[in-house]
Parts: sequence; C-alpha cells; structure tokens
Amino acid sequence: MADKRDYYEVLGVNKTASDDEIKSAYRKLAKKYHPDLNPGDKAAEASFKEINEAYEVLSDKDKRAKYDQFGHAAFDPSAAGGYGAGGFGGFSGFSGGGGFAGAFDGFGDILNSMFGGGFGGGTRSANPNAPMRGDDLRYNLTIAFDEAAFGVKKEIQFRREENCSACSGTGAKPGSKTSTCTKCKGTGQIRVQQNTMFGSMMSTRPCDACGGSGKIIEQPCESCKGSGRTSKVVKLNVTIPAGIDDGQTIVVGGQGGSGYNGGPSGDLLVTIRVKDHKQFIREGFNLYTNLSIPVTTAVLGGEVKVPTLSGDVKYTIPAGTQSGTTFRLKELGIQRLKQQGKGDLYVNVTVDIPKHLTEQQRELFEKLAETFGTEHPEGLGSIFKRKKTKKK
Repeated sequence: MADKRDYYEVLGVNKTASDDEIKSAYRKLAKKYHPDLNPGDKAAEASFKEINEAYEVLSDKDKRAKYDQFGHAAFDPSAAGGYGAGGFGGFSGFSGGGGFAGAFDGFGDILNSMFGGGFGGGTRSANPNAPMRGDDLRYNLTIAFDEAAFGVKKEIQFRREENCSACSGTGAKPGSKTSTCTKCKGTGQIRVQQNTMFGSMMSTRPCDACGGSGKIIEQPCESCKGSGRTSKVVKLNVTIPAGIDDGQTIVVGGQGGSGYNGGPSGDLLVTIRVKDHKQFIREGFNLYTNLSIPVTTAVLGGEVKVPTLSGDVKYTIPAGTQSGTTFRLKELGIQRLKQQGKGDLYVNVTVDIPKHLTEQQRELFEKLAETFGTEHPEGLGSIFKRKKTKKK
C-alpha cells in the first residue's frame, strides 16, 4: 500500500473538499484520461483506473471517513484490524473484496431498492443527464459601521463555474457527436456483484467507461477540454440593506455556479462583516456611546451636543445629573432591518471634574463649598478642603 498515491492528491482536491467539488474534479479527470479518448495509451489507462479508485472511496461518506482515519490501510486485506477487505476491528476472513464495509454497502443497495433510499451510502440519480442545480457559493464582505447602518451598494468580484459557452456545457467539440456509453447503456452506473457475509449481493457504482456521464465524447471541446465547464471571474453589484448586522448573510439568488444539464444555477451567499466604530457600540438596533460634560452643566443643567450617526443633536441635561447617568434618545439608533422605525441611542454621561483651577476658580468653589455646610460631608466641601490641605 506504500506505493499508492493519496486519493485527494489523485483527484487534485483538498481534504476539506465538498462532495460537489470531488464530483466535479472526478468528471474532469475521467473525461481527460478516458481510454476511448486515449487509445493505446497505457499511462492514461492507469491514470483512469487510479482516478476511479479514488472517487469510489471519496464519493462514499462512510468509506471517506474510514480513509481519512486509516488511509489506504482501511481497504488493505493484509492490514490486521483494518476496516476494508481485511476485516473489521480485527475480525477478518471475508472473501471477494469489500469485507464488512462492502457487505453493508451491498446490503444498503438492496434496502434502497426495496424501500426507496435512506440506507447505506444513499441513492444516486437514475439519469446522469437529468437537470441538476448548480453549486452555492460563499463570499465574505467587510463593510464600514455607517454602511451597515444606512445601507450601501458594493461591487464584489468572485470566481464561479459556468457552462462552457463554446460547447454549451456538453463537453463535446462544436459540430462533433457524442455517443451513448455501451458499457452502462447511458445510465452512468454499473452494477457489481460482491460476495459478502450475507451472501452474493449487487451494488452500484459510477461507470468507469464514461465517468458516470452516460455518454462518450469522441472529440472534446477545445475550450473546456471536455469538462463542459469553465471558471470565470464575475463582477456583481450587491445591495446591502440598512440595519444589517455583523455575521448576517444575504442570499443573491441564481448567482452561484451554473446548473448541470439545464438545471438552475445555485445561489451566492454573501456574509457581512462590520468594522467597529470608534465612538458607538451596537447591540441589536440600539446604539451606546459615552459623553463627557462639565461639572457646571451637571450641577446646573444645560444644553449639550450629543453625537449620533447622522450628526450632532442638541439635548438638555437636567440639573443635578450624576456621573454614570444614562439617557435614552429615542429613534436615534440603527434602522430596523426591513422594518419601520429605528432603535434608540443610549448616552452614558461622565462628569468632567477639572484637575487644574485658577485662584479665582478655587476661591469660588471654596465659597460654594462653605454653603453646603455639613449636610454634604462627601460633596464639594470635603473635596476642595482636602485639596487645600494638600497644597499646604
């Protein structure tokens, strides 16, 4: 087993590749190295067999999980305790290849045919040329805080797979013909007999002659190399609605990968990332900010300017306001997403105590402190008496 290449490497995909990515890679390679397109080429024939072997494992959820955990040893008859033909957890001796895992694959196919799916590895489409929906694509878009609050239009650029314009997605050179695969009779699948612990059973797998397409392409399209698909960079304007929050996703219908065999395109899922604001914090549709006011305004009350996302507004601070007091300004928060109205703005007030006083200011504060007498021992009187004592 040491000379075997990694199955992910064979198909040219990452270990995190989705089922659709694995399927797409397999189709491209199967068409490229198909024996009918490379007559007498032993290297192409060997590559074709290797590709099919890799796809057989990676396209099956259970087999892929075993392969990810144990590598090729999972299907090595000589590996003690293996999970393939060599046994299951040390229980070996199954004949005919497939072993315990293969037995359940075949058993699952029987149950699928009886009860309509849901057992073993699941069912595949009976018609490989039936319309199939394209892949959904994901895109992360970072926007400014104000853009999220008021809404914005952004041009994004991304890459997606589309049907080849030269061959209309058939994979065949314009003007050439395709023929029905004689091995699978156009179904894209072949049935394989397996000898298992339950007896002789039948299972299905993609046809190794046509790569599961059901067709043989005699002359591949020069533009897409017979894959029927091309990768294209697309520019698209996306409308971001006012009030969207960090982590929310916009679905742009029909802008994903093109469908197969005339099927509908997938969607583009745009996930929004919102930058922090230097002054405001958002919670839901409400905004929070801090505001420093003079001690005189806190004591006597007065009008101040409060910052909002739309500019400063005037607000009257009541007399006797304490540091740490929070005021609620209604409807000055974030626009509610796809709704009427806005959230509120909460302003936390901090009283600015002067650190440096002129002699005149000090005298005035000391006279003010005397008027409080002993009624407010922790008020202005005690504060400025302590400062006077320290000065001496």
